[in-house]
This record gives sequence, structure tokens and C-alpha cells, in this order.
Amino acid sequence: MPRSSIYDILPPWSNRIRPYPPGKPIEEVERELGRTAIKLASNENPLGPSPKAQEAIQHYLNHIHFYPDGSGYYLREKLSAILSIPPNQIILGAGSTDLIELVAKTFLSGSSDQAITSESAFYMYRLAIEDMGAGLVQTPMRGLSFDLLTIAQAVTARTKVVYLGNPNNPTGTMFTADELERFLAAVPSRVLVVLDEAYFEYVQRPDYSRSVDLVRAGKNLLVLRTFSKVHGLAGLRLGYGLGHPELIECLNRIRSPFNTSSLAQVAGIAALDDHEHVVKSVESNNHEMKFLTSELTLLGVRYTPSTGNFVLIDTSRDCEEDFIRLLHEGVIVRPVKLYGFPTGLRVTVGRHEENELFLEALERVLASQTKGQETGIRR
Repeated sequence: MPRSSIYDILPPWSNRIRPYPPGKPIEEVERELGRTAIKLASNENPLGPSPKAQEAIQHYLNHIHFYPDGSGYYLREKLSAILSIPPNQIILGAGSTDLIELVAKTFLSGSSDQAITSESAFYMYRLAIEDMGAGLVQTPMRGLSFDLLTIAQAVTARTKVVYLGNPNNPTGTMFTADELERFLAAVPSRVLVVLDEAYFEYVQRPDYSRSVDLVRAGKNLLVLRTFSKVHGLAGLRLGYGLGHPELIECLNRIRSPFNTSSLAQVAGIAALDDHEHVVKSVESNNHEMKFLTSELTLLGVRYTPSTGNFVLIDTSRDCEEDFIRLLHEGVIVRPVKLYGFPTGLRVTVGRHEENELFLEALERVLASQTKGQETGIRR
């Protein structure tokens, strides 16, 4: 009797899922090229990890034969003291992506349920919804930012969850605190709003989110933050969520019991005390963002003004082809055709020398495809 295919037992909706494509590892590129490369593809902190976090990891290495504290007691206590939110309103995750998926696992249960996000939003929102077989609604963006009014109008009786990113990845755009509060007032209180603030430390605008105040006020809101960006701990996979106690209790029922490692927890505690590293990282990003965007203007390359640590550029050419050309120059960026930008590249703001190398490589790539036309002159 022939063996049945494993595909025979897959639920029908799983065929719609397209896995998330991670950024190309720098080690792989260097192996293929036989040369050093720079990675400006995954919005990591170019200054590296918090020195205090590195020291804490070294001190804890003799204890890694023990399982971690499943609840992350001490890290939650630390966050509680900093944010003035009780520990029972804080949940830890293996990066904020773990919590994005956890929300879907907890509250979505098949095609009778529905969740909403926007086109050109972080792909993990869509993937988390589709993984549960729920109905996916993607509303159009307005000015490359979440159109909160349109999202509110798209809510139906089937809607259980809304995913928002502020700033949004990959566009770098943001909505204001007032816009968020008007949106929450317009959405039924039974709908859980997931607000992903992975890049909040980089935002320099005074009208940015008052999300922690909204959590304190008991809104049906889960605010997600991460140690992967400004703290430089992306490889440890550590994030956290803030919400009302009943929400956190529901998520903890479904959460894997050891979803954050011991090293991640001790590094996170230390990183929260490393104010110097955070300030230095933000200042570097501010300075280099200005440099990078001014040079892009000189090259005649359009870009979307960003409030994060990355910038979305438009070369007016096929982004996958330009991605490959830049790879051969030893520069890794992120093509964003998947997000609806067929001519777009997302570029992390790196160190000054990395940004220089990227701009020089980009100029060569543009010139190599331009027949006798100037593409711009750099200073």
C-alpha cells in the first residue's frame, strides 16, 4: 500500500502561506564572494550589543546548565520599575515576533475569525494571521503609513485582532499619539489592538505614541517592544509586551514555558541600565540618517523620510536585480518587492564608513545600468 503524502494531512489554508524570508546572513555572503561584506539589511544596531549586557552574559555562563526562569521574574520586575506598570501586565517573548505569533495562537481559531493589518506592513503580521487559518484583511496605506480610519472602517463582527507598526517596517513612517487615541476610540473595545513599537527609541518627534499611558488606562492594547534594535541584542531573541492583566494572563496560557533564555534575560536586565549605549546609538543614527539621506538626494535617489534606523529607497529599477548587484559589491540590503515595492530597497543606517561604502556601491550600480546619463555626483 503506497504511503500517503504528508501534504494530505495539511489543512487547506496552509497552502496560502509564504514563509518569512529572513535577511541574507553576512557569513553566507562572505563565503560566496570570498571577501568581506557589510550588512545593512536587517535593521540591527551597527554599534553592536550593549557592553553591560555582554559583561552580564560572561558572568552568567557558569549557570546555563539550568533551565531559565520561565516567567522572567527579574527582567519583568526591572521593566515594571522603569515603566511604572505592574509585573503582571508584562510578558516576555523570544523577540517581539514571538509575541506577534502568540497573539494569533491565543485569539484566532480558523476562518470564522478575522484580523486586520495594512498592505506594506511588517510581513510577520500577515504570516501570524495566515498561520492560524484566519481571514486576513489588508487595508491600503495612505502616504506609506497606516490609514487608521480605513482600518477602523474595515472592522466587522468577525474581527478579533488588529496589527499596527509604529514606526512601520519597511517604510519608516509613523502615526501620532492623537491619531492612535482616535483610532482606539473608533474601534470596538472587544478588538485587541497589537501595537508594535520595535523602533520606538529612535523616534525623535514629540507627537509620538503615549502607548504606555494607554496600557495603564486599561485599553485593550498590547504594546510590543524589543531588545533587538537599539540595545543590539538581536541574536539573543528578546522582546516584551505590555497589556492589561487579563490579556497577559490569556497569553501566558498559550506561551511556551521557556520562551526566553537565561542569557537573554540577564542581558536584557543589564542593557536597561546601559543608558550610555542607548544614547550613543540614537545619536549615531540621527547623525548618519542625515548624512545618508542627503547623499541619496545628491545621487537622485528617492527615499521615504524615516523615523526608525533604516530608510526605504526607490531606485526606479527592479529591486531584486539591484539587490544582487549590490551583493556583488559586498553590500547586503533588503529588497522589498514582497511588501509591494517592486523598485524598493530597505537600507539600515550603519556606521559612517558602512554608509560611505553603501553609497559608493550604489553609485556604481546605478552608473553601470545608465547609458550615458548622469545619476548624480557625490561630494
